[in-house]
Amino acid sequence: MNARETAQTSDIIKERAKEKSKTPNTYKVILLNDDYTTMEFVTSLLEKLFQKNPAEAFRLMMKIHTDGHAVCGTYTYEVAETKVALVYDNAKKEGFPLQAKLEEG
Repeated sequence: MNARETAQTSDIIKERAKEKSKTPNTYKVILLNDDYTTMEFVTSLLEKLFQKNPAEAFRLMMKIHTDGHAVCGTYTYEVAETKVALVYDNAKKEGFPLQAKLEEG
């Protein structure tokens, strides 16, 4: 390899090194209040699906109850979509109309 080939190869490597990984967009999972889902169910769901400790789960449940909604976690799109689906699946199994949504953020 001569000096010119080495310089060209070096330039290509520098260009590749400059390319940075793009941080994936994040999405908030929001639970919505309703008049039928029990506070106990929401609290247990927050502990089970969102890995909240009992105190944090209770605080979030009360925020949902008083404000009408609360952000339960922020994830990549695929994870957030799965969390929303799990909320619906668990609520349906227990006969509750609990709703969740995604919001970019």
